[in-house]
Amino acid sequence: MQKILDQISDKMMAAFAAAGYDAELGKVTLSNRPDLCEFQCNGAMAGAKRYHKAPLMIAQEVAEKIVGSEVFGEVNAVAPGFLNLKLKESFVTAYLNEMRESEKFGMTMPVDPKKIMIDYGGPNVAKPLHVGHLRSAIIGESVKRICRYAGHEVIGDIHLGDWGLQMGLIMTELQKRQPDLVYFDENFEGDYPAEPPFTIGELEEIYPAASARSKEDETYKAEAMEATFKFQNGVRGYWALGKQIIHVSIPDLKKNYANLNVDFDLWKGESDVRDLIPPMVEEMKQGGFAYESDGALVVDVKEEMDTKEMPPCMILKSDGASLYNTTDLATIKDRMEQYHPDQLIYLADKRQELHFEQVFRCAKKTGLVNTDTELAYIGFGTMNGKDGKPFKTREGGVMRLERLIREINEEMIRKIHDNAQSKGYQIDDKEAQEIARVVGLAAIKYGDLSNQASKDYIFDIDRFTSFEGDTGPYILYTIVRIKSILSKYEEQGNRLTDMVINEALNPSEKALMLELTKFHGMMELSVEELAPHRICAYIYDLANAFNRFYHETKILTEADEQKKSGWIALLKLTKEVLEVCIDLLGFEAPDRM
Repeated sequence: MQKILDQISDKMMAAFAAAGYDAELGKVTLSNRPDLCEFQCNGAMAGAKRYHKAPLMIAQEVAEKIVGSEVFGEVNAVAPGFLNLKLKESFVTAYLNEMRESEKFGMTMPVDPKKIMIDYGGPNVAKPLHVGHLRSAIIGESVKRICRYAGHEVIGDIHLGDWGLQMGLIMTELQKRQPDLVYFDENFEGDYPAEPPFTIGELEEIYPAASARSKEDETYKAEAMEATFKFQNGVRGYWALGKQIIHVSIPDLKKNYANLNVDFDLWKGESDVRDLIPPMVEEMKQGGFAYESDGALVVDVKEEMDTKEMPPCMILKSDGASLYNTTDLATIKDRMEQYHPDQLIYLADKRQELHFEQVFRCAKKTGLVNTDTELAYIGFGTMNGKDGKPFKTREGGVMRLERLIREINEEMIRKIHDNAQSKGYQIDDKEAQEIARVVGLAAIKYGDLSNQASKDYIFDIDRFTSFEGDTGPYILYTIVRIKSILSKYEEQGNRLTDMVINEALNPSEKALMLELTKFHGMMELSVEELAPHRICAYIYDLANAFNRFYHETKILTEADEQKKSGWIALLKLTKEVLEVCIDLLGFEAPDRM
């Protein structure tokens, strides 16, 4: 289904051509003066110099060619040469009824779908998820859903951090506490225990203790680095212990990500590409790409067009140890060989931009990816507290995700009870807790996703949990309101099938209809820009348009059944569009609030 702007532009381009002008001048845009018109065309202004005519004269000639159009209800040529446009109610109605009857509301599917891999996790094993992991998970999950809805095959990979110094720190601390563990016995040749020598709770206590000690004790830190080296080089006991750490960590990570309604198709880690690193490094050497510099192995990635310094991409440190660069490149190699993606998308803090630029350039230069493989990096800003600094607990520490979710839910439970009391009904605690879970998640996700990913933003619990304004709860409240109307309509003995949307009878009804017609254009931009904030902006405008219509229209008490049925069909489409959009953002609506 062609998006409405394209349909309108086609008609206007035909009018320009009929008047003897270049059809390309007929491109139509949304009006920047909605008080005057719904759409506008500025082509006459652009054509004035080319055709040596006053722009108003061109606009008037074009307007004459549209008389009797089935698309435009009003076409006004106004000084100095704008064409102000309003659509016919019948055209808008026909467009919405086609949307209503079409799969995915008539969204055009790609002729040649892409296979896309998204890397949007990146937590370290043996460490609890905290607010610093929030944006990658929330934005990445939404981007995955958007690309899938657009018709592409998408694979999400958590890409666990299970390769760095934290592994050595944990192993060193374990050896101090339990020196008799068989993993540290170099002479042990049997099978290692199936049961891990720790719980997730113990692991989460061991790592910070080891990290703190390493900052004060150089000998301890050197031991941790040695343990990391042994693990990375596959020393049998250390490798087996590392796998136990990963094995214990994953169930806890899955539980916490599930609380965010985030999931991954692949649960691979950096350690999964260990065997690919030596041959990859050798290939880079043999191809003349990698060379030694101050003992380290590097690849030059500077390009002639660079206007700022671009350091070489380091492949191995001087002691032969791997880096993030190494495992990221080996992971790209693994993804290309195993899955053959057309595009790789990475979510990470925007402060890692240089790292990904180096890695992407190195991957292309050394042939790890095909020449036409797209490499995309979505660098996101920081989630800050009201003080403008990175979000912390009241005690000044990094907040765990579990605690953040709990505090949001507690605030939502309070507001749900207050809302019920103000409307004169009771809600039991169990139902309130479930509603709070659903609405709280919407508050968190919408609060994040409504911001452009690259921007820092203030995480304000009071504002994000409000039922008014540009918030997740406001969007859900709108959906719940529509659900209630549809349910009452059915209780009146009516069915929600075999209905059609009628022509708009008033400005607020037409405004709601016009917002619905913008769905295709919004989705096209969201996919092209990998931008969930486009969806948030759209559903906020759509919710506002619905609520204006709702407050001005007595829907269920309307005596004219045909008129009422048309309104119900319009509400049903509005609800369905809103529900699809919030699903793309990664949350859902309850039945009541």
